[in-house]
Amino acid sequence: MVAISDRHIKSPAGPATDGFGCPLKQLSINQALAGSDIAVFRKGTSVMQLDQVKTSASDRGFVVGVSSLGGHTRRIYHQHHATNHDFTENSIYIRDLSEGYKADLSGPFDFLLLEISPASLIRIAEGAELPGVTSLAAETASKDIVLANLCRALIPALEKPEEASALFVDQMATAIGTYLVQRYGGRPIAASNRSRSLSRSHEHLAKSLLLENLDGNISISEVAKVCNLSRGYFIRAFRETTGMTPYQWLLSERVNRARELLRASNAPLAEVAIACGFADQSHFTRVFSSIAGLTPGNWRRNS
Repeated sequence: MVAISDRHIKSPAGPATDGFGCPLKQLSINQALAGSDIAVFRKGTSVMQLDQVKTSASDRGFVVGVSSLGGHTRRIYHQHHATNHDFTENSIYIRDLSEGYKADLSGPFDFLLLEISPASLIRIAEGAELPGVTSLAAETASKDIVLANLCRALIPALEKPEEASALFVDQMATAIGTYLVQRYGGRPIAASNRSRSLSRSHEHLAKSLLLENLDGNISISEVAKVCNLSRGYFIRAFRETTGMTPYQWLLSERVNRARELLRASNAPLAEVAIACGFADQSHFTRVFSSIAGLTPGNWRRNS
């Protein structure tokens, strides 16, 4: 999967900043990925005293920040007053980008940022069966361990986008978006007793499409669209039907395919890795070992 570029803004009166007002020269971590309706960024620095962050109002929607470190503080300036906030590990903030922002930052930080446009938020809410959600409640330095853990699962994809499958990133973005509108969308979740499982035809169609894209470079949106389902409903129904998320199921199928090739041929591990949709032999070895409990080479010798 290819990483996306963050917006860089160069002001004649100051240093170049990213799309959230952070001076680029002070960022030691600056990573980005595009998910389903959510742009994901990771921003980090070890600098103790940071430049002031300032952004103008825009129509970009909302930004959600999740802190992976403690010890970071912010003094945020409002129209007639200022507030101080301490960010601990798993602290979050939710900010409406239609409002201007100015803050003094102090202390190292490592934030995962989620940018969601107004149109994307509406799509996410409709997929989560919460139509009518058009905004997220503002939060500053609140603790949300569930959201933090969901976002943290994307760090390996941010660090190695060449190994990240679009299916995994899309699936995680859908899960994160659903959680956000359920928790912070301001609307009650209606109870539903209807079946969440896929029909046999939809199950066959979805599995066939996933197997045709063994490397995972297909989005949840594409598979769900073929089944005429929303992304959120499709993930829930697939898990109800198979006991696994689409990405988990495809990963299992890739390892099963690898077992067959290891058992039936003497092909080099690098060739088996590529044939089964892995980025390279190293990626193949890590995933295979985590599922099978042995490296591919040891598994082949013992089979």
